[in-house]
Amino acid sequence: MRKLREKLGKFFRLVMFIIFTIVWSFFVYLLDGEWLYFVPLFIADALFWKTFNYIFWKKRVKQKKKKKKSELRNWFDAILFAVIAATILRTFLIEAYTIPTSSMEKSLLIGDFLFVSKVSYGPRVPITPLAFPLVHHTMPIGDGKSYSESIQLPYHRMKGLGEVERNDCVVFNWPAETLGRPIDKKENYIKRCVGIPGDKIEVIDGQLMVNSAPQEEFEGMKKQFQYTVKTKGTGLNPKILYEKYDITEGGYGRNQNEYMLTLTNKNRDALSTFPNVKSVDKRVKTKNKFEEYIYPQSKNFSWNEDNYGPLIIPKAGTTVHLTTENLPLYKDIIERYERNSLEVVAGEILINKTVATTYTFKMNYYWLMGDNRHNSADSRFWGFVPEDHIVGKALFIWMSWDKNAKGLKKIRWNRLFDGVK
Repeated sequence: MRKLREKLGKFFRLVMFIIFTIVWSFFVYLLDGEWLYFVPLFIADALFWKTFNYIFWKKRVKQKKKKKKSELRNWFDAILFAVIAATILRTFLIEAYTIPTSSMEKSLLIGDFLFVSKVSYGPRVPITPLAFPLVHHTMPIGDGKSYSESIQLPYHRMKGLGEVERNDCVVFNWPAETLGRPIDKKENYIKRCVGIPGDKIEVIDGQLMVNSAPQEEFEGMKKQFQYTVKTKGTGLNPKILYEKYDITEGGYGRNQNEYMLTLTNKNRDALSTFPNVKSVDKRVKTKNKFEEYIYPQSKNFSWNEDNYGPLIIPKAGTTVHLTTENLPLYKDIIERYERNSLEVVAGEILINKTVATTYTFKMNYYWLMGDNRHNSADSRFWGFVPEDHIVGKALFIWMSWDKNAKGLKKIRWNRLFDGVK
């Protein structure tokens, strides 16, 4: 009889908890206080798991008659709660990322481990909620999908501390990915946001112009470009280039007296003072030279990495005039990101089977570029980044690992806990 009462009591608490959660969720929705959705989690822990001592100022009363949990059950409960807590932390607050490529050198280095804030711009509610915890899109064993697409939620971003600003280092889901993954399971990239909705972007001979003015530069932002360095018959010492100047990209050019090196402005000026250096010239592609791999991959726009634009970054609610000439700029937005049908019939643009001469954007878009300008696959190659692809803001480096060094030198001690600028 006592066991029956205990089971009925547990069942009653469970039913009341479910009813409370539903009512609470409705209340939070009306209040527009999304962060209060987490309250039921702590109530569930107090009722069922008892992981924390919520009356820490008092000692827990020991019940002699209560059967003690086995060691295996204690481990299971602890691991379960840790996984749930870590998943919530990773989804809504902060997540760790690694820099895998040199597109942000020397601002961010290969081997930098970052913490990325989800609350800076507001955490994105998972679009694909059914997924194996603590992994992105691929299972750690077997290389299978770590998620199920049987449930797909609409895009929604909770309130955050602010909005994406110019020159923020932003983590986002790569919009150009064509593997068919859901938005939140696409590959993660990190670049610098150089243009926000409504900005005019243009690149002139390698110089980025934002709203007709040169891009703002500041300490911590270390842009790099490729240079042709010619010497007077004697070579450059690779050990000095690496150890003293941290020049890690490039090599010989057409002969032993010519080098193709990727340099910051500081290193460019330093090499110019070498007695055996004849010239240091930036490699810039000429204007009106069409490159088929440059966005929007149309001969209507003779653009390249060093001479690009101008274009206006789309802003939610603004309207653009459409022609068959400028349609390549907005095709992905209309068709892929904002999910309309699009076709051109007899010179007319049809959106959702209706002739259209204008289009009003539903979302905000951003323009992101790597600081390593001649070695970065960025918006110049695949276009705008929709707001629903934004993941978070890079905060600080918690570890930095140099795979080319040995011993304790593998750790870049001077970068630990550096803020990302």
